[in-house]
Amino acid sequence: SIERPPGDTAGCTFCHTSSEERCSTCHQRHQFDPKVARRAEQCKTCHWGKDHRDWEAYDIGLHGVVYQVNKWKPEQFDFSKKLSDADYVGPTCQYCHMRGGHHNVQRFGTVYTSMGMSMADRGAPIWNEKRDRWVSVCDDCHSPRFAREQLQALDEAVKDAGLKYRETFKVAEDLLVDGVLDPMPKDLCPDWSGQHLWSLKIGAYHDGEAYGGKTGESGEFRMSNCTDVERLCFESVGYFQTYIYKGMAHGSWNDATYSDGSFGMDRWLVNVKQNASRARRLATSEKKVGITWQPEEFWRTSEWLDELTGRIIVRNH
Repeated sequence: SIERPPGDTAGCTFCHTSSEERCSTCHQRHQFDPKVARRAEQCKTCHWGKDHRDWEAYDIGLHGVVYQVNKWKPEQFDFSKKLSDADYVGPTCQYCHMRGGHHNVQRFGTVYTSMGMSMADRGAPIWNEKRDRWVSVCDDCHSPRFAREQLQALDEAVKDAGLKYRETFKVAEDLLVDGVLDPMPKDLCPDWSGQHLWSLKIGAYHDGEAYGGKTGESGEFRMSNCTDVERLCFESVGYFQTYIYKGMAHGSWNDATYSDGSFGMDRWLVNVKQNASRARRLATSEKKVGITWQPEEFWRTSEWLDELTGRIIVRNH
C-alpha cells in the first residue's frame, strides 16, 4: 500500500504514524487514566483487521468471552490495581502482552514471527527463551504442559498453512516464468520504486531477470494494479495465514479454521489453480490461431494510476 495516495491509506497511516508509540494512544489524550489503559478495548483501535487480526481472535476466543461477560464486575476485573497486582478472572491483552506493566510489548508478546508467517519454535536460542517466557505467562492459570501443547498446536497449524501457501505461490511463479501471467510485470504501471518488479518477488532470494529488475532488488506485495492470481497469493498469506496464527495463539480455533483461516487458504489455492488453468488454455489457443495478445492500456495508465508513487517518480524524475 506504500505506493497508493494518502486518501486510500488513511487506515494504515493512522496507526503507523500518528498513533504508533505514543502514550496517548492507549492512555487516551486529556483523560490519561491508567484504569482506561488496562482495558482490552484500548488495543482494538489498531490491532484488528485482515492482516493483524488480534482483537477479533481474542474477542471471540475463550479468553475474550470470559473478559466480555465479566469486565464490569470489579471483583472479577479490578482495573484500579496496577497490572503487577492484577488478579483477573481471565487475561486481557495487557495482562499477557504487558506483563506486570512492562511497556516493551514484544518482550512478553507472542513469539514474534512476521505476523504469523513462521512457526513460533524456530530452533534458535532466542526463540526458546521467548517461548519459555510465554509459557510463564500461561502458567498463571494453566499448567506449563498445557501451555506448551498449545504452542505445539499453533506450530502444526502454521506448518499446514505454509504448505498451502508455498503451493499457491509456485502456481503463480510458474505462470510468470512461462510468460503467461496476464498482465506481466512489464505491462503494469511501475511500482513504488519506479520499476517493473514482480509484486511477489519479495527479497533478494527471488533472483532472475524473469521477475523484472536487477539481482537483489525486491518487489512489494500489492493489492491493486496486479493480476488476480497475485492478489490471491497476497491474501492467502497476508490475511488467511495470519488468521490461523492469531486464532491459534489467542484460543480462537474457529477463527483459525472457519473465518477465512485454513478453509480460506484452501479456497484461494483452488482459485489460483483455476486461474492458472484458464490462462494456460487461453495462451495455447491464441498461439494455435496466431493471436498476439496485447494487455489493455488501463494496466499502464489511467487517472487513478497517475496518483501512484511509481508513476509520479517516472513522470517527474
